[in-house]
Amino acid sequence: MKKLITIFSIFVTFSGFAQQKPQYTQYIFNQYLLNPALSGIENYVDFKAGYRKQWSGITDAPQTSFVSAHWALGDKELWSNALTSFPEQTGNPMDRNYTQNYTSSPSHHGMGVTAVLDKTGPIKRLDANVTYAYHLQLNNDFNLSAGVAAGISSISLDLNALTFDTQIDPILNRALINQVKPDLSLGLWLYGARLFAGLSVQQILPQKLSFSGDENYNLGKEVPHYFATAGYKFYVDEDVAAIPSVMVKYVSPAPVSFDLNLKLAFKDKVWLGGSYRKDDSFAAMAGFNIGKMVNLTYSYDFTTSQLKQVSSGSHEIVLGLMLNNIYKVPSYIRIW
Repeated sequence: MKKLITIFSIFVTFSGFAQQKPQYTQYIFNQYLLNPALSGIENYVDFKAGYRKQWSGITDAPQTSFVSAHWALGDKELWSNALTSFPEQTGNPMDRNYTQNYTSSPSHHGMGVTAVLDKTGPIKRLDANVTYAYHLQLNNDFNLSAGVAAGISSISLDLNALTFDTQIDPILNRALINQVKPDLSLGLWLYGARLFAGLSVQQILPQKLSFSGDENYNLGKEVPHYFATAGYKFYVDEDVAAIPSVMVKYVSPAPVSFDLNLKLAFKDKVWLGGSYRKDDSFAAMAGFNIGKMVNLTYSYDFTTSQLKQVSSGSHEIVLGLMLNNIYKVPSYIRIW
């Protein structure tokens, strides 16, 4: 009984005072996971699948798997302007010539889907959402999109992963093994050839969250997660671009979290980058394109918090596919 009560108490603390959604290092390559306003930002199907193993060396540390896909609605050749659609003969979206002659995309709709499975110890969470966004063409240089994600969260407790003082514990009869909650997120995204900025909030709907049928432990709740990000592309020379960016995250009542990122893009072939998360970690990132369809990225987090005494760091790998890429875009346009 003491063991289960301890688990309940830990989860109540987790629910009230820590991040409840998974943490990512490579969100700079897939902002769509944090902001539904990016739905349909490309004129092809943007598919990604990823896996993150956090705090290697710690038993039952968080492990996250995800798949996501989004696409524009309407005519498959919605981007008829060559400067926006990138027919193969016009070059690639990473070079300076493109940004100097950029034309914003026409107003359009987009949609997508996400599925995220996160497991920490005996607790497992599956989030599944459908997303929608409308992209407004402000002028020839910028678009502003607004998006929404709606779905469900299934949160479960694996009693088989727990041990107890007695073989049959009365509190098990009152344990809530699985809970399904509605989920809702909103976002805004401003983007052009070099600049991007976004605001989003996940887990908007207030929900009680506890695995105990005992009112003494029924104190957990879901809390909103707020994100603000911005970045800008600078050219070191014709083929090398540097993209610094910042992410600010707030999950009440935890302290505000700050990420500083820098990515170097070499033509449309290779990316190298680094990230610093205040009071948590440094990260190194690398990625490359394979032809006109596939890209692969990897990151490793070097823990700087007190967890570094028991953790060797965190690994994250993401596979990306550009499906129905009718214009043969050589790399993701909107990762800047």
